Amino acid sequence: MTPSALAVTAAGIEFQNPVLLAAGTAAYGRELARVVDLDALGGLITKAVSIERRQGARAPRVAEFEGGMINAVGLANPGVEEVKAEHLPWLASNVSKARVLVNVVGNQVEEFASVVSLLDNSPGFSGYELNVSCPNVKAGGLEFGADPQSLTEVIARARKATRKPIFVKLSPTLHDIGRSAQTAADAGADGISVVNTLPGLLIDVDTRKPVLGFGTGGVSGPGLLPVGLLATYNVAKAVRLPIIGVGGISAAKDIVQYVLAGASLVAIGTAAMQQPRLPEKLVADLERWCREKGVTSLSELRGSLRWEN
Repeated sequence: MTPSALAVTAAGIEFQNPVLLAAGTAAYGRELARVVDLDALGGLITKAVSIERRQGARAPRVAEFEGGMINAVGLANPGVEEVKAEHLPWLASNVSKARVLVNVVGNQVEEFASVVSLLDNSPGFSGYELNVSCPNVKAGGLEFGADPQSLTEVIARARKATRKPIFVKLSPTLHDIGRSAQTAADAGADGISVVNTLPGLLIDVDTRKPVLGFGTGGVSGPGLLPVGLLATYNVAKAVRLPIIGVGGISAAKDIVQYVLAGASLVAIGTAAMQQPRLPEKLVADLERWCREKGVTSLSELRGSLRWEN
């Protein structure tokens, strides 16, 4: 079996393998460069980029518990101008094999397209991931992905601002994630990422206060694996778009499960924060698994879940 057996083409982007680093866990690449061989991976999804600098939530921002991790970083980032001036040029100069997707956030519908427009002629990346799980301040805090009209407008505006592929990241709390994926596809999305974190709360029993400075946070880690798999399966039934499966991955067999459910790519988050070299190991483990099972291409497995009632 050759390394090309793990190669994936998704939304017109050629990835050398399906293993990506999830948004928010790899910053903008530079921060991990001395620890992780980024070019051994399929790619990375950057930390969020917004129009203005965001200070984010107050500390503590991250806490671990037996089932995983909870965080409330508040989408802290330096803003689009600094990302364009410093981070994307670094990626262009230092990452050649791994593909880069830029994660984009906004408080209002028009802000997503504004970020895309400002970044689009920059080097160093292949496409976008729109985080539509953030709240629309003009719609009373309802997340963009939960409102078909807002979701359509966010994607349609971004679509007009770029020819690069656009992935749309959806929340696991959506009532009908398949229908939301179809709305995204109709509006011009090239791919879907599922899932974002689940909302949760941890309490310090001594102080009787939340352990996070913000209070609530997003839950990630091993417990999110079944949630992400089901969302991937439901999205794959609804749309014929490439899917990035996200949530709970820590072993090669987890990746295989996502592929069987319909994913073309996967993104590693919490596990990579706990073990930064793990994603590289997963690439090697996945290649070994395919060789042992006689799988010559992951496309043979994609969406082949046998569901019997």
